[in-house]
Amino acid sequence: MDVRIDNTWKRVLQSEFDKPYFELLTSFVRNAYRTTTCFPPAREIFRAFDLCPFDKVRVVIIGQDPYHDFNQAHGLCFSVQEGVRIPPSLDNIYKELNRDLGSPIPQSGDLTHWAEQGVLLLNATLTVEAHRAGSHQGKGWEEFTDAAIQAVNDKCNNVVFMLWGSYAQLKGQFIDRKRHLVLTAVHPSPLSAYRGFIGCGHFSQANAYLQQHGHTPIAW
Repeated sequence: MDVRIDNTWKRVLQSEFDKPYFELLTSFVRNAYRTTTCFPPAREIFRAFDLCPFDKVRVVIIGQDPYHDFNQAHGLCFSVQEGVRIPPSLDNIYKELNRDLGSPIPQSGDLTHWAEQGVLLLNATLTVEAHRAGSHQGKGWEEFTDAAIQAVNDKCNNVVFMLWGSYAQLKGQFIDRKRHLVLTAVHPSPLSAYRGFIGCGHFSQANAYLQQHGHTPIAW
C-alpha cells in the first residue's frame, strides 16, 4: 500500500507513517488486497483526506467501517458511488437535512461535494474485506484515524464535529469543546434514527457556527 495522500495531511501525519504499527498495517492491507476482494478500491483508501485537505477542514463526520458490498465504498463515510442505491443511514441523513434546512432529498448517495467543501468524511477503519463487516478492525486503522482527529483538534480552530452514535462519540471523546463545536446524536441507522437523529438540527447548527466564526457555510 503506497501512502498516496494529500500533502497537507502527509505533513501532519508523517510521524504516524513512521511508527511500527503503521508498517504492520501497511503489510496487512497490502496482503489483503492481493489475496481477497477488499473495499474501497486501493486508490481511494485515503480519498477522504485527498478531497478535504487539512487546512480546509471545517466539519468532521465520523463513521465506523466502509461499505462491504460491490460498487459502494469510495473512501468517504456514509457515501456511496454514483448510481448506487442510497443506503438506509444516508437516507435518514437526507431526511434530516430536508427537515432541518428544507433541502430537497438528493437522488445520489455520492457525498463528494460535501468533502470538497471541507467536510472530512472519515471512517474509523479505512478498508474492509468484501461481505465481512469489521474484518479490518483492530489492525491499526483506528490508531491512525485517532491521530488524524487529534491533529484537527489540536491544530485547527472552530471545527464542527458531528458524532452520531456511541462509537463516534467514544472516538471523539477527547475533542476540546471550548475550541470546537461538538454535536452528538444517535446513529442515523433505521434502528435508532427516530430516537433522536431525526430532529437533531445538526446541519443548521453547523452552518450557523461556521458563519459565526467567519467561515462559508456548507451547501449540504
